[in-house]
Amino acid sequence: MSESGAHILVFPYPAQGHMLPLLDLTHHLAIRGLTITILVTPKNLPILKPLLSTHPKSITTLVLPFPLHPAIPAGVENTVDLPAGGFRSMMSALSDLHDPILAWFRDHPSPPAAIISDMFLGWTHRLACQLSIRRYVFSPIGALAYSFTYSLWRDMPIRKNAGDDNEMVGFAEIPNSPVYPWWQISPVFRSYVRGDPISEFIRDVYLCNGSSYGLVLNTFDGLQGAHLDYLVKDLGHDRVWSIGPVLPPSDRVGPTERGGPSSIAPSEVISWLDTCRDHTVVYACFGSQAVLTNKQMEELCLGLEKSGVKFILSVKGATRGHDNKGDYGSIPLGFEDRVVGRGLVIKGWAPQVMILQHRAVCAHLTHCGWNSTLESIVAGVPMLAWPMGADNYLNATLLVDQLDVAIRVCEGEETVLDSDNLARFLAETMSHKWKERRARAMALSKAALDAISEGGSSFNNLDSFAKHLSENCQP
Repeated sequence: MSESGAHILVFPYPAQGHMLPLLDLTHHLAIRGLTITILVTPKNLPILKPLLSTHPKSITTLVLPFPLHPAIPAGVENTVDLPAGGFRSMMSALSDLHDPILAWFRDHPSPPAAIISDMFLGWTHRLACQLSIRRYVFSPIGALAYSFTYSLWRDMPIRKNAGDDNEMVGFAEIPNSPVYPWWQISPVFRSYVRGDPISEFIRDVYLCNGSSYGLVLNTFDGLQGAHLDYLVKDLGHDRVWSIGPVLPPSDRVGPTERGGPSSIAPSEVISWLDTCRDHTVVYACFGSQAVLTNKQMEELCLGLEKSGVKFILSVKGATRGHDNKGDYGSIPLGFEDRVVGRGLVIKGWAPQVMILQHRAVCAHLTHCGWNSTLESIVAGVPMLAWPMGADNYLNATLLVDQLDVAIRVCEGEETVLDSDNLARFLAETMSHKWKERRARAMALSKAALDAISEGGSSFNNLDSFAKHLSENCQP
Protein backbone atom coordinates (compact mmCIF):
# COMPACT_ATOMS: atom_id res chain seq x y z
CA MET A 1 0.00 0.00 0.00
CA SER A 2 1.11 3.54 -0.75
CA GLU A 3 1.66 5.69 2.33
CA SER A 4 0.98 8.96 0.53
CA GLY A 5 -2.64 9.42 1.54
CA ALA A 6 -5.72 8.09 3.30
CA HIS A 7 -6.88 4.57 2.48
CA ILE A 8 -10.36 4.58 0.87
CA LEU A 9 -12.66 1.72 -0.16
CA VAL A 10 -14.36 2.37 -3.53
CA PHE A 11 -17.42 0.19 -4.23
CA PRO A 12 -18.91 0.60 -7.75
CA TYR A 13 -22.35 -0.68 -8.70
CA PRO A 14 -21.85 -3.24 -11.50
CA ALA A 15 -23.53 -1.46 -14.38
CA GLN A 16 -21.45 0.16 -17.12
CA GLY A 17 -23.07 3.58 -16.72
CA HIS A 18 -22.40 3.53 -12.97
CA MET A 19 -19.08 1.70 -12.82
CA LEU A 20 -17.03 3.52 -15.45
CA PRO A 21 -17.44 7.09 -14.12
CA LEU A 22 -16.63 5.96 -10.56
CA LEU A 23 -13.51 4.20 -11.84
CA ASP A 24 -12.53 7.38 -13.68
CA LEU A 25 -13.04 9.32 -10.43
CA THR A 26 -10.86 6.72 -8.67
CA HIS A 27 -8.08 7.44 -11.17
CA HIS A 28 -8.26 11.15 -10.35
CA LEU A 29 -8.18 10.45 -6.61
CA ALA A 30 -5.16 8.16 -7.04
CA ILE A 31 -3.16 10.82 -8.86
CA ARG A 32 -3.97 13.13 -5.93
CA GLY A 33 -2.19 10.80 -3.54
CA LEU A 34 -4.94 8.61 -2.08
CA THR A 35 -4.56 4.88 -1.48
CA ILE A 36 -7.57 2.96 -2.78
CA THR A 37 -9.05 -0.52 -2.59
CA ILE A 38 -11.76 -1.24 -5.19
CA LEU A 39 -14.40 -3.83 -4.33
CA VAL A 40 -15.63 -5.98 -7.23
CA THR A 41 -16.88 -9.49 -7.91
CA PRO A 42 -14.74 -11.80 -10.09
CA LYS A 43 -16.38 -11.21 -13.48
CA ASN A 44 -16.12 -7.42 -13.09
CA LEU A 45 -12.40 -7.56 -12.35
CA PRO A 46 -11.30 -7.28 -16.04
CA ILE A 47 -12.94 -3.82 -16.24
CA LEU A 48 -10.35 -2.64 -13.70
CA LYS A 49 -7.33 -3.85 -15.66
CA PRO A 50 -6.39 -0.49 -17.30
CA LEU A 51 -6.79 1.35 -13.99
CA LEU A 52 -4.73 -1.18 -12.04
CA SER A 53 -1.94 -1.15 -14.61
CA THR A 54 -1.77 2.66 -14.38
CA HIS A 55 -1.71 2.72 -10.56
CA PRO A 56 -0.02 -0.56 -9.49
CA LYS A 57 1.10 0.82 -6.12
CA SER A 58 -1.80 2.98 -5.01
CA ILE A 59 -4.82 0.91 -6.15
CA THR A 60 -5.53 -2.67 -5.09
CA THR A 61 -8.64 -4.85 -5.23
CA LEU A 62 -10.97 -6.68 -2.91
CA VAL A 63 -12.58 -9.45 -4.95
CA LEU A 64 -15.58 -11.11 -3.28
CA PRO A 65 -17.75 -13.91 -4.72
CA PHE A 66 -20.99 -12.69 -6.27
CA PRO A 67 -23.94 -13.66 -4.01
CA LEU A 68 -26.44 -16.10 -5.46
CA HIS A 69 -29.84 -14.57 -6.23
CA PRO A 70 -32.94 -16.38 -7.57
CA ALA A 71 -33.70 -13.64 -10.14
CA ILE A 72 -30.15 -13.42 -11.55
CA PRO A 73 -28.92 -16.17 -13.91
CA ALA A 74 -25.84 -18.07 -12.74
CA GLY A 75 -22.67 -16.42 -14.00
CA VAL A 76 -24.21 -12.94 -14.39
CA GLU A 77 -22.52 -10.27 -12.26
CA ASN A 78 -23.21 -7.06 -14.21
CA THR A 79 -26.51 -5.48 -15.28
CA VAL A 80 -25.20 -5.28 -18.85
CA ASP A 81 -26.26 -8.96 -19.00
CA LEU A 82 -29.72 -8.27 -17.58
CA PRO A 83 -32.82 -6.52 -18.91
CA ALA A 84 -33.62 -3.09 -17.40
CA GLY A 85 -35.79 -4.68 -14.70
CA GLY A 86 -32.73 -6.43 -13.29
CA PHE A 87 -31.60 -3.40 -11.30
CA ARG A 88 -33.81 -4.25 -8.30
CA SER A 89 -32.45 -7.77 -8.16
CA MET A 90 -28.85 -6.58 -8.45
CA MET A 91 -29.32 -4.05 -5.65
CA SER A 92 -30.78 -6.76 -3.43
CA ALA A 93 -28.12 -9.35 -4.27
CA LEU A 94 -25.17 -7.06 -3.52
CA SER A 95 -26.44 -6.33 -0.01
CA ASP A 96 -25.44 -9.91 0.88
CA LEU A 97 -21.82 -8.72 0.67
CA HIS A 98 -22.33 -6.83 3.94
CA ASP A 99 -20.95 -9.55 6.22
CA PRO A 100 -17.96 -10.51 4.01
CA ILE A 101 -16.97 -6.81 3.78
CA LEU A 102 -17.33 -6.39 7.53
CA ALA A 103 -15.13 -9.44 8.14
CA TRP A 104 -12.51 -8.15 5.68
CA PHE A 105 -12.38 -4.77 7.44
CA ARG A 106 -11.94 -6.37 10.83
CA ASP A 107 -9.17 -8.67 9.62
CA HIS A 108 -7.28 -6.00 7.64
CA PRO A 109 -4.12 -4.64 9.30
CA SER A 110 -4.72 -1.15 7.83
CA PRO A 111 -8.37 -0.98 6.72
CA PRO A 112 -9.89 1.89 4.74
CA ALA A 113 -10.89 4.95 6.73
CA ALA A 114 -13.84 5.80 4.47
CA ILE A 115 -16.13 4.28 1.84
CA ILE A 116 -17.09 5.85 -1.49
CA SER A 117 -19.93 3.82 -2.98
CA ASP A 118 -22.54 4.15 -5.71
CA MET A 119 -25.97 5.62 -4.93
CA PHE A 120 -27.50 2.16 -5.47
CA LEU A 121 -25.40 0.84 -2.57
CA GLY A 122 -26.90 3.02 0.15
CA TRP A 123 -26.78 0.15 2.66
CA THR A 124 -23.03 0.72 2.87
CA HIS A 125 -23.86 3.76 5.02
CA ARG A 126 -25.02 1.43 7.78
CA LEU A 127 -21.90 -0.67 7.25
CA ALA A 128 -19.76 2.45 7.61
CA CYS A 129 -21.60 3.34 10.83
CA GLN A 130 -20.82 -0.13 12.23
CA LEU A 131 -17.15 0.47 11.41
CA SER A 132 -17.20 4.04 12.79
CA ILE A 133 -16.07 5.48 9.44
CA ARG A 134 -17.68 7.80 6.89
CA ARG A 135 -19.51 6.86 3.72
CA TYR A 136 -19.65 9.16 0.68
CA VAL A 137 -22.28 8.73 -2.04
CA PHE A 138 -21.18 8.73 -5.66
CA SER A 139 -23.97 9.85 -7.97
CA PRO A 140 -23.51 8.83 -11.61
CA ILE A 141 -26.65 10.84 -12.44
CA GLY A 142 -27.07 14.60 -12.57
CA ALA A 143 -28.16 16.94 -9.78
CA LEU A 144 -31.72 17.37 -11.11
CA ALA A 145 -32.24 13.62 -11.41
CA TYR A 146 -30.66 12.97 -8.01
CA SER A 147 -32.83 15.64 -6.34
CA PHE A 148 -36.03 14.34 -7.92
CA THR A 149 -35.30 10.67 -7.22
CA TYR A 150 -34.33 11.28 -3.59
CA SER A 151 -37.53 13.32 -3.08
CA LEU A 152 -39.60 10.45 -4.49
CA TRP A 153 -38.28 7.97 -1.95
CA ARG A 154 -38.26 10.36 0.99
CA ASP A 155 -41.69 11.95 0.44
CA MET A 156 -43.45 8.98 -1.23
CA PRO A 157 -46.09 10.94 -3.23
CA ILE A 158 -49.46 9.21 -3.16
CA ARG A 159 -51.34 8.71 -6.42
CA LYS A 160 -54.92 9.95 -6.47
CA ASN A 161 -55.90 7.52 -9.21
CA ALA A 162 -53.84 4.31 -9.23
CA GLY A 163 -55.07 3.44 -12.71
CA ASP A 164 -54.01 6.72 -14.35
CA ASP A 165 -50.47 6.44 -15.70
CA ASN A 166 -50.68 10.03 -16.93
CA GLU A 167 -51.18 11.43 -13.42
CA MET A 168 -48.47 14.04 -12.85
CA VAL A 169 -45.81 13.80 -10.15
CA GLY A 170 -43.54 16.65 -9.11
CA PHE A 171 -41.93 18.66 -6.32
CA ALA A 172 -42.47 22.42 -6.28
CA GLU A 173 -39.38 23.08 -4.16
CA ILE A 174 -36.96 21.66 -6.76
CA PRO A 175 -35.70 24.42 -9.11
CA ASN A 176 -37.96 24.83 -12.17
CA SER A 177 -40.51 22.53 -10.46
CA PRO A 178 -40.33 19.64 -12.96
CA VAL A 179 -43.36 17.35 -13.24
CA TYR A 180 -43.73 14.03 -15.04
CA PRO A 181 -46.54 11.60 -15.79
CA TRP A 182 -46.43 8.47 -13.64
CA TRP A 183 -45.28 6.29 -16.55
CA GLN A 184 -42.10 8.38 -16.88
CA ILE A 185 -41.13 7.94 -13.21
CA SER A 186 -38.25 5.55 -12.48
CA PRO A 187 -39.48 1.94 -12.79
CA VAL A 188 -37.58 1.09 -9.59
CA PHE A 189 -39.82 3.54 -7.74
CA ARG A 190 -42.98 2.52 -9.62
CA SER A 191 -42.41 -1.08 -8.55
CA TYR A 192 -42.53 -0.13 -4.85
CA VAL A 193 -45.09 -2.08 -2.80
CA ARG A 194 -45.53 -0.94 0.78
CA GLY A 195 -44.48 -3.66 3.21
CA ASP A 196 -42.73 -5.75 0.57
CA PRO A 197 -39.24 -6.58 1.97
CA ILE A 198 -37.34 -5.80 -1.26
CA SER A 199 -39.29 -2.57 -1.81
CA GLU A 200 -38.61 -1.42 1.74
CA PHE A 201 -34.94 -2.37 1.40
CA ILE A 202 -34.62 -0.25 -1.76
CA ARG A 203 -36.33 2.71 -0.11
CA ASP A 204 -33.87 2.41 2.77
CA VAL A 205 -31.00 2.42 0.24
CA TYR A 206 -32.10 5.86 -0.95
CA LEU A 207 -32.79 7.20 2.54
CA CYS A 208 -29.31 6.08 3.61
CA ASN A 209 -27.89 8.19 0.78
CA GLY A 210 -29.44 11.23 2.45
CA SER A 211 -27.88 10.26 5.79
CA SER A 212 -24.39 9.63 4.41
CA TYR A 213 -21.59 12.04 5.23
CA GLY A 214 -21.06 13.51 1.76
CA LEU A 215 -22.24 13.47 -1.85
CA VAL A 216 -20.09 13.50 -5.00
CA LEU A 217 -21.87 14.17 -8.31
CA ASN A 218 -20.74 13.74 -11.89
CA THR A 219 -21.87 17.18 -13.03
CA PHE A 220 -20.58 20.75 -13.01
CA ASP A 221 -21.66 24.07 -11.57
CA GLY A 222 -22.13 25.76 -14.93
CA LEU A 223 -24.61 23.09 -16.00
CA GLN A 224 -26.64 22.50 -12.83
CA GLY A 225 -25.69 25.20 -10.33
CA ALA A 226 -29.27 25.80 -9.16
CA HIS A 227 -29.85 22.11 -8.44
CA LEU A 228 -26.50 21.75 -6.68
CA ASP A 229 -27.43 24.72 -4.45
CA TYR A 230 -30.77 23.06 -3.80
CA LEU A 231 -29.08 19.82 -2.70
CA VAL A 232 -26.85 21.69 -0.24
CA LYS A 233 -29.95 23.28 1.28
CA ASP A 234 -32.01 20.10 1.19
CA LEU A 235 -29.32 17.88 2.76
CA GLY A 236 -28.50 20.50 5.38
CA HIS A 237 -24.72 20.53 4.81
CA ASP A 238 -22.19 21.72 2.25
CA ARG A 239 -20.39 18.40 1.73
CA VAL A 240 -21.59 18.26 -1.86
CA TRP A 241 -18.88 18.09 -4.51
CA SER A 242 -19.62 18.53 -8.23
CA ILE A 243 -16.57 17.07 -9.96
CA GLY A 244 -17.75 16.36 -13.49
CA PRO A 245 -17.80 15.72 -16.26
CA VAL A 246 -15.65 12.78 -15.20
CA LEU A 247 -14.14 11.59 -18.47
CA PRO A 248 -11.81 8.76 -19.45
CA PRO A 249 -8.22 9.78 -18.80
CA SER A 250 -6.18 10.84 -21.82
CA ASP A 251 -3.34 8.70 -23.15
CA ARG A 252 -0.91 10.89 -21.25
CA VAL A 253 -2.33 10.22 -17.81
CA GLY A 254 -4.08 6.88 -17.81
CA PRO A 255 -6.11 4.12 -19.44
CA THR A 256 -8.54 4.69 -22.28
CA GLU A 257 -9.94 1.18 -22.81
CA ARG A 258 -13.66 0.98 -22.08
CA GLY A 259 -16.58 -1.36 -21.95
CA GLY A 260 -16.22 -4.66 -23.72
CA PRO A 261 -15.99 -6.50 -27.02
CA SER A 262 -17.07 -4.95 -30.32
CA SER A 263 -17.67 -6.13 -33.87
CA ILE A 264 -15.51 -3.29 -35.24
CA ALA A 265 -12.17 -2.08 -33.89
CA PRO A 266 -12.15 1.56 -32.74
CA SER A 267 -9.40 2.34 -35.26
CA GLU A 268 -11.66 1.17 -38.11
CA VAL A 269 -14.52 3.34 -36.84
CA ILE A 270 -12.29 6.42 -36.74
CA SER A 271 -10.83 5.62 -40.17
CA TRP A 272 -14.35 5.49 -41.60
CA LEU A 273 -15.26 8.80 -39.95
CA ASP A 274 -12.10 10.35 -41.39
CA THR A 275 -13.55 9.80 -44.88
CA CYS A 276 -16.69 11.83 -44.04
CA ARG A 277 -17.19 15.58 -44.33
CA ASP A 278 -17.54 17.70 -41.19
CA HIS A 279 -20.92 17.54 -39.41
CA THR A 280 -22.50 14.98 -41.74
CA VAL A 281 -22.74 11.82 -39.58
CA VAL A 282 -25.50 10.94 -37.10
CA TYR A 283 -24.44 8.65 -34.27
CA ALA A 284 -27.27 6.45 -32.92
CA CYS A 285 -26.71 4.64 -29.63
CA PHE A 286 -28.99 3.89 -26.69
CA GLY A 287 -26.47 3.11 -23.98
CA SER A 288 -25.21 -0.07 -22.41
CA GLN A 289 -28.55 -1.15 -20.93
CA ALA A 290 -31.36 -0.58 -23.45
CA VAL A 291 -32.20 -3.34 -25.93
CA LEU A 292 -34.63 -2.41 -28.71
CA THR A 293 -37.39 -4.75 -29.80
CA ASN A 294 -37.22 -6.08 -33.34
CA LYS A 295 -40.10 -3.77 -34.35
CA GLN A 296 -38.23 -0.76 -32.95
CA MET A 297 -35.08 -1.90 -34.78
CA GLU A 298 -37.01 -2.32 -38.02
CA GLU A 299 -38.38 1.24 -37.96
CA LEU A 300 -35.09 2.69 -36.73
CA CYS A 301 -33.12 1.09 -39.54
CA LEU A 302 -35.77 1.98 -42.12
CA GLY A 303 -35.70 5.60 -40.96
CA LEU A 304 -31.90 5.73 -41.23
CA GLU A 305 -32.16 4.24 -44.70
CA LYS A 306 -34.87 6.65 -45.88
CA SER A 307 -33.09 9.73 -44.52
CA GLY A 308 -30.08 9.46 -46.81
CA VAL A 309 -27.78 10.72 -44.02
CA LYS A 310 -24.52 9.08 -43.07
CA PHE A 311 -24.69 7.29 -39.74
CA ILE A 312 -23.11 5.02 -37.16
CA LEU A 313 -25.57 2.68 -35.43
CA SER A 314 -24.58 0.91 -32.20
CA VAL A 315 -26.67 -2.19 -31.55
CA LYS A 316 -27.08 -4.25 -28.39
CA GLY A 317 -28.53 -7.75 -28.62
CA ALA A 318 -30.78 -9.55 -26.13
CA THR A 319 -29.22 -10.33 -22.75
CA ARG A 320 -29.17 -13.63 -20.88
CA GLY A 321 -32.01 -12.34 -18.75
CA HIS A 322 -34.36 -11.57 -21.66
CA ASP A 323 -37.30 -13.86 -22.27
CA ASN A 324 -38.01 -14.58 -25.95
CA LYS A 325 -34.53 -13.46 -27.01
CA GLY A 326 -35.48 -13.69 -30.68
CA ASP A 327 -37.78 -10.69 -30.24
CA TYR A 328 -34.97 -8.26 -29.42
CA GLY A 329 -32.03 -6.53 -31.07
CA SER A 330 -32.19 -8.07 -34.55
CA ILE A 331 -30.92 -6.04 -37.49
CA PRO A 332 -33.34 -6.29 -40.46
CA LEU A 333 -32.22 -8.70 -43.15
CA GLY A 334 -30.25 -6.97 -45.90
CA PHE A 335 -30.02 -3.61 -44.10
CA GLU A 336 -26.24 -3.61 -43.72
CA ASP A 337 -25.74 -4.48 -47.39
CA ARG A 338 -28.07 -1.70 -48.53
CA VAL A 339 -26.25 1.00 -46.53
CA VAL A 340 -22.66 -0.05 -47.24
CA GLY A 341 -20.46 3.03 -47.42
CA ARG A 342 -23.14 5.32 -45.98
CA GLY A 343 -23.66 3.63 -42.65
CA LEU A 344 -21.62 1.70 -40.10
CA VAL A 345 -23.25 -0.84 -37.75
CA ILE A 346 -21.39 -1.67 -34.52
CA LYS A 347 -22.50 -4.72 -32.56
CA GLY A 348 -21.33 -4.59 -28.98
CA TRP A 349 -19.36 -1.79 -27.32
CA ALA A 350 -18.93 1.43 -29.31
CA PRO A 351 -16.02 3.84 -28.65
CA GLN A 352 -18.56 6.55 -27.94
CA VAL A 353 -16.28 9.27 -26.58
CA MET A 354 -14.00 8.98 -29.64
CA ILE A 355 -16.96 8.98 -32.02
CA LEU A 356 -18.68 12.01 -30.51
CA GLN A 357 -15.47 14.04 -30.52
CA HIS A 358 -14.84 13.41 -34.22
CA ARG A 359 -15.36 16.42 -36.50
CA ALA A 360 -17.68 14.41 -38.81
CA VAL A 361 -20.42 13.83 -36.22
CA CYS A 362 -23.33 16.28 -36.28
CA ALA A 363 -25.89 14.68 -33.95
CA HIS A 364 -26.37 11.98 -31.34
CA LEU A 365 -29.61 9.97 -31.33
CA THR A 366 -29.63 8.98 -27.66
CA HIS A 367 -31.68 7.59 -24.78
CA CYS A 368 -30.42 10.53 -22.67
CA GLY A 369 -28.52 8.49 -20.12
CA TRP A 370 -26.36 10.80 -18.02
CA ASN A 371 -22.98 9.54 -19.29
CA SER A 372 -24.15 9.90 -22.89
CA THR A 373 -25.53 13.35 -22.07
CA LEU A 374 -22.23 14.54 -20.60
CA GLU A 375 -20.15 12.99 -23.38
CA SER A 376 -22.28 14.76 -25.99
CA ILE A 377 -22.04 18.04 -24.09
CA VAL A 378 -18.26 17.81 -23.84
CA ALA A 379 -18.04 17.07 -27.57
CA GLY A 380 -20.38 19.94 -28.44
CA VAL A 381 -22.76 17.59 -30.25
CA PRO A 382 -26.52 18.39 -30.16
CA MET A 383 -28.89 15.50 -29.56
CA LEU A 384 -31.98 13.76 -30.86
CA ALA A 385 -33.61 12.70 -27.60
CA TRP A 386 -35.43 9.40 -27.13
CA PRO A 387 -35.72 9.01 -23.33
CA MET A 388 -36.59 5.45 -22.34
CA GLY A 389 -36.50 5.11 -18.55
CA ALA A 390 -34.55 5.65 -15.31
CA ASP A 391 -33.28 9.27 -15.25
CA ASN A 392 -33.67 9.73 -19.02
CA TYR A 393 -36.80 11.91 -18.88
CA LEU A 394 -35.23 14.26 -16.33
CA ASN A 395 -32.14 14.61 -18.51
CA ALA A 396 -34.31 15.27 -21.55
CA THR A 397 -35.98 18.12 -19.65
CA LEU A 398 -32.57 19.69 -19.12
CA LEU A 399 -31.40 19.16 -22.71
CA VAL A 400 -34.58 20.05 -24.60
CA ASP A 401 -36.56 22.45 -22.44
CA GLN A 402 -33.83 24.29 -20.52
CA LEU A 403 -30.70 24.24 -22.70
CA ASP A 404 -32.18 23.79 -26.20
CA VAL A 405 -29.32 21.54 -27.32
CA ALA A 406 -31.67 18.68 -28.22
CA ILE A 407 -35.07 17.91 -29.71
CA ARG A 408 -37.42 15.14 -28.61
CA VAL A 409 -38.00 12.55 -31.32
CA CYS A 410 -39.68 9.85 -29.24
CA GLU A 411 -40.44 8.82 -25.64
CA GLY A 412 -40.76 5.40 -24.00
CA GLU A 413 -38.77 2.17 -23.90
CA GLU A 414 -41.50 0.27 -25.81
CA THR A 415 -42.57 3.05 -28.18
CA VAL A 416 -41.94 2.45 -31.88
CA LEU A 417 -40.55 5.52 -33.64
CA ASP A 418 -42.14 5.74 -37.08
CA SER A 419 -39.50 5.58 -39.81
CA ASP A 420 -40.92 8.57 -41.72
CA ASN A 421 -40.84 10.72 -38.58
CA LEU A 422 -37.29 9.61 -37.84
CA ALA A 423 -36.19 10.41 -41.40
CA ARG A 424 -37.70 13.90 -40.98
CA PHE A 425 -35.82 14.47 -37.70
CA LEU A 426 -32.58 13.20 -39.24
CA ALA A 427 -32.98 15.57 -42.18
CA GLU A 428 -33.25 18.45 -39.69
CA THR A 429 -29.66 17.74 -38.54
CA MET A 430 -28.51 19.19 -41.87
CA SER A 431 -30.55 22.40 -41.48
CA HIS A 432 -29.56 25.94 -40.49
CA LYS A 433 -31.60 25.60 -37.30
CA TRP A 434 -29.44 22.64 -36.31
CA LYS A 435 -26.33 24.77 -36.82
CA GLU A 436 -27.73 27.21 -34.25
CA ARG A 437 -28.32 24.31 -31.87
CA ARG A 438 -24.74 23.15 -32.47
CA ALA A 439 -23.49 26.63 -31.58
CA ARG A 440 -25.26 26.39 -28.21
CA ALA A 441 -23.81 22.89 -27.72
CA MET A 442 -20.32 24.19 -28.46
CA ALA A 443 -20.72 26.96 -25.88
CA LEU A 444 -21.78 24.33 -23.35
CA SER A 445 -18.78 22.23 -24.33
CA LYS A 446 -16.47 25.14 -23.54
CA ALA A 447 -18.12 25.55 -20.12
CA ALA A 448 -17.64 21.83 -19.39
CA LEU A 449 -14.01 21.82 -20.46
CA ASP A 450 -13.34 25.00 -18.48
CA ALA A 451 -14.84 23.33 -15.39
CA ILE A 452 -12.45 20.36 -15.53
CA SER A 453 -9.39 22.38 -16.55
CA GLU A 454 -6.89 23.49 -13.91
CA GLY A 455 -8.51 26.28 -11.90
CA GLY A 456 -12.03 25.34 -13.06
CA SER A 457 -14.89 24.65 -10.65
CA SER A 458 -14.85 20.85 -11.00
CA PHE A 459 -11.05 20.68 -10.93
CA ASN A 460 -11.02 22.71 -7.72
CA ASN A 461 -13.86 20.65 -6.22
CA LEU A 462 -11.95 17.45 -6.99
CA ASP A 463 -8.86 18.87 -5.28
CA SER A 464 -11.04 19.90 -2.34
CA PHE A 465 -12.62 16.45 -2.08
CA ALA A 466 -9.25 14.67 -2.20
CA LYS A 467 -7.88 17.05 0.45
CA HIS A 468 -10.98 16.49 2.59
CA LEU A 469 -10.47 12.71 2.45
CA SER A 470 -6.76 13.00 3.24
CA GLU A 471 -7.34 15.26 6.23
CA ASN A 472 -10.53 13.73 7.65
CA CYS A 473 -10.28 10.03 6.84
CA GLN A 474 -7.09 8.90 8.53
CA PRO A 475 -7.15 5.77 10.74
